Amino acid sequence: MQPDGKPASRHSLVLLLLASLSLAACSPSDRSLSSASAIRGEQGQAGAMLAYEHELTLTLPLAQIAPRLAETRQACETARFGACNILRIEQSAERADITLRIAPTGVEPLVAMAGEGGELGQRVTSAEDLADAVADMQRQQERLRAQQARLDDLAKRRDISVSDLIALSKEQAGIENDLQALAQVAAGHQRRLDTNRVTLSFTPSDSSQRASNLREAFANLLDNLADGTAQAVEKASYTLPFLILAFPTLLLWVWLWRKFVRRRA
Repeated sequence: MQPDGKPASRHSLVLLLLASLSLAACSPSDRSLSSASAIRGEQGQAGAMLAYEHELTLTLPLAQIAPRLAETRQACETARFGACNILRIEQSAERADITLRIAPTGVEPLVAMAGEGGELGQRVTSAEDLADAVADMQRQQERLRAQQARLDDLAKRRDISVSDLIALSKEQAGIENDLQALAQVAAGHQRRLDTNRVTLSFTPSDSSQRASNLREAFANLLDNLADGTAQAVEKASYTLPFLILAFPTLLLWVWLWRKFVRRRA
């Protein structure tokens, strides 16, 4: 080591540079789907009536979109990550969307599997408060049950006539139907509270998108050439009559101009 300490300074500078490069390599700005562990299902706190929804965009190579959609569908249908129901599937040549409903504990592993090897794009998580809807439904149920109890008491009276009993039976049947309909609505509310609605949109990466566009351009080359030629011929057919009329008119104008010039000369 020299007295001025320069070799030690250079050594420290190299170590500092290597450390900064290591930190940059581990930067949280990396948007690869290794960060999918942060995409967890949501469950409302005790007493909260919140129905959660997630909308995520997953960027994958174009060739992997269709297989990954099929794998996600199979995982849901076989309850690989818990009870799951598919609500909607839409697929085109370059992208795919799947909407499903799954328990909160299954959201994280499902999204991690669906986006493995890809990147996480846009993510939107929202919640709908069902407290008012649930309370209103419960009030309707209580009112119908109270009315049903009164009708049951009337039906037990011995002095009731046959006609009144028939009318009473119709009222009881109507109330029973209304209660069953409300029970279905309540089950739907509870299903939304117990599960998360997840929409996964698979989109191609930029490189695969450019390759696909290039292949499509070459594939449509002959069709585009034929269409362009047909359009050019069609437009030319509109102008052809004007050209036919314009040519003799031009000749007549030239003849008149020359005649006029000769007279003046």
